[in-house]
Amino acid sequence: MRPRTLNFHGIGTPAPAVDPGERPYWIDIDLFADVIENFPDWSHHRPLYITFDDGNLSDLEIAAPILAARGLSARFFVLTGRLEMPNYLSAKDVIELHKMGFSIGSHGHSHVDWSTLSPNGLVEELCQSRTRLSDILNCQIAEAAIPFGNYNRTVLRALKAAGYTTVWTSDGGGMDPNAFLRPRTSIKGDMSIETVRQILLSKPNPARELRRAIAKTRKRIF
Repeated sequence: MRPRTLNFHGIGTPAPAVDPGERPYWIDIDLFADVIENFPDWSHHRPLYITFDDGNLSDLEIAAPILAARGLSARFFVLTGRLEMPNYLSAKDVIELHKMGFSIGSHGHSHVDWSTLSPNGLVEELCQSRTRLSDILNCQIAEAAIPFGNYNRTVLRALKAAGYTTVWTSDGGGMDPNAFLRPRTSIKGDMSIETVRQILLSKPNPARELRRAIAKTRKRIF
């Protein structure tokens, strides 16, 4: 069975200032704890990966300790434009996550739809974030996660030109762990533990996989 990736955003109760469009992606602490508790058993059936987007403070305060207690790895994709803002990670927090053994990647700088940016704006968005994280951690940042799951051929070319070697999407389904593009499934607040289990352990649906493949091909072409 092909590997799958679960993507998380905020854990717990979102602060009042959190954008309405992001609030559905915040999940209850108990659901997150249940997912992580079951994760080792699920991973016996297929390789599984964990990622986080946005750089919410709950990454460090809630998610990281639970993951560390289970000995699980994860990738945290940080919005550098939100560093030091209330309820978001600081530069010191990013360093702490890295010291704990977690991977750090870029989610861009301003949380905008990359497919709508001008060529110059896209280069600035991708390079500014990568440079900022590289300076904080004193290492190269090779991975990025695409905001809102929106990308096209121009975005993919810009990511490669900016030096990224791995890019995580929101296309869902199984993935090739050696591919440049790696799909993920985002977990939302209205999901149950049974829903998550089905996402991870269900057998491939040929019709659904074909639709996903067509959608991804269109994004690469246009």
